[in-house]
Amino acid sequence: MPTLDLTPGTTHTPLADYTRYRHDVNASDDTASAFRRLQAGEFAPLPGGKHEFGFQQGAYWFHIGIVNHNPKELRWLLVQRYALSDYIDVYARYPDGRVVHQAGGDALPFESRSIGYRHPNFWIGLPTGERVDLLVRIQSQSSMQVPLDLYTPDAFVDLTRDAQLAIGLYYGILTALFFYNLVLWLTLRDSGYFWYLFHISAFGMVLFTLNGLGFEYLWPHSPWLADKSVPLSICLALIGMLQFARIFLELQDRWRFGNAVALALIGFFVLLGAASLELPYRVSIVIATKAVLFGVAWIAIATVVVLRRGYASAWLFLIAWAMFLLGTTTFSLVAFGILPKTFYTEYGVQMGSALEMLLLSIALGRRYSSLRQENERIINEANLRLERKVAQRTQELRGTLAQLEDAHGRLRDSSRRDGLTGLYNRTYFREAFEDLLVDSLDSGRPLSLLMIDLDHFKNINDRYGHLVGDDCLRWAAHRIGDALRPHKALLARFGGEEFIVGLPGHDLTAAAQVGEILRRQLQQEHCTVRGHQIRISASIGVHAVQSVQDPANSIDAALMAADLALYSAKAKGRDQVCTSNPAFVPM
Repeated sequence: MPTLDLTPGTTHTPLADYTRYRHDVNASDDTASAFRRLQAGEFAPLPGGKHEFGFQQGAYWFHIGIVNHNPKELRWLLVQRYALSDYIDVYARYPDGRVVHQAGGDALPFESRSIGYRHPNFWIGLPTGERVDLLVRIQSQSSMQVPLDLYTPDAFVDLTRDAQLAIGLYYGILTALFFYNLVLWLTLRDSGYFWYLFHISAFGMVLFTLNGLGFEYLWPHSPWLADKSVPLSICLALIGMLQFARIFLELQDRWRFGNAVALALIGFFVLLGAASLELPYRVSIVIATKAVLFGVAWIAIATVVVLRRGYASAWLFLIAWAMFLLGTTTFSLVAFGILPKTFYTEYGVQMGSALEMLLLSIALGRRYSSLRQENERIINEANLRLERKVAQRTQELRGTLAQLEDAHGRLRDSSRRDGLTGLYNRTYFREAFEDLLVDSLDSGRPLSLLMIDLDHFKNINDRYGHLVGDDCLRWAAHRIGDALRPHKALLARFGGEEFIVGLPGHDLTAAAQVGEILRRQLQQEHCTVRGHQIRISASIGVHAVQSVQDPANSIDAALMAADLALYSAKAKGRDQVCTSNPAFVPM
């Protein structure tokens, strides 16, 4: 059985590669039976590394063997990155035979979780050098999605910070659109704006429940509501979508058959929403999830028909709905275990819906403007003043949307930057280095990676205080940036006192020379901050990516190789440059 070795420096580990599982179809096994089946070899690796199984009967058991080699981290947090599992039981068996049990899931009150977070989580004690066997049992009427991750406390704080930023950005967009269109509806009394607001509110509630935020903030003591809110909010969202489409596309006048089908679908979702309060969750959620695809697809069909009949405003509506259809289709396919759970498939529905709502808001403005322009052709001179007011409001709408897009751009750039040094952060570096890696593999040009760690930086913080340490980090970031400017390098703060550099067009020799220049420049110039002169040195690991198509040339493999070279530099006494090639002799 594979064993996960937690080495020093590891802060976060996805567990899929180390997980074996067994489907207990009748949900009849107890803990002792599960351990016996594990010993008998009845657990199998995850099929294709996927941890999505769709809607399934019975229970699933998952096993991970862990050995912790990091004496500084004895307490880890196990997180299941799916909010809707009903019952989760975690059993940790230690070498002395002791088994520690924890229970979670949205069938239990929210306060039963180890940390008050939207995803189920459990504290796991991992003594140094001892093998701990984890058994995780999950039984749920929802989709069986089991993405398990292990975090140190600090890494989990970073995760929650980044996740809250992304979620806050999404709901900020929804809130801005809601209040803006609320003002328009109160001013214009156009029913299209009302159903647009209904759609935004209902779909926002859908994602609020799917992300686990509803259970965290709205009904933490009601597992019943946690279950029922999902199919109910989906039905309300589809009612709002279909009614908004009927009005915007003017189906009653332009396509009577399509209007009749839309009304029938609205009636179906009204009945399903009411029935979901009594139906078993497994039944209602499967019906609702499948019906979403049909409802959204029908709106797309109606849009195409109306567009072909000469309704020009339907173009923007069709583009908006294509974004939403892509996101919801991806979400549904993940729920049924057809697509794997990745960042894009997990959050595709948020991205698609945000684009859809922005475009629908613009489409509403365009529709309103076009209606007014048509009316102006048949009314007299006295109504010209009304046309001017409409133009003014349309301009205000465009200005507000432009401000929102500008704010979104600033927020996006801010999310890419490290707040202390102003350098790019680790997340952006990964995205940008992927592009450099693809370009290197396509063009055959060399590409190298430098991992830089400031030596004994903890001593600076302990001796002079963290404010001085922050000033030293900024000083080092500026010196490194100045030295790298001629090389068109990609520089980012990797975390703590670590920096990472991508050097396009540099082979191992050239990259090592650049690293040596950096090392000498930091060593030879003292950092003068707050009346202190502090000498700063750095250990640097260098790795050159081979310009051939090979899985070993992935960004994760490159980071690992550079990191190993950095640890080699530290092991040899620090303040020096080491490469990932043991045979390499620096000039």
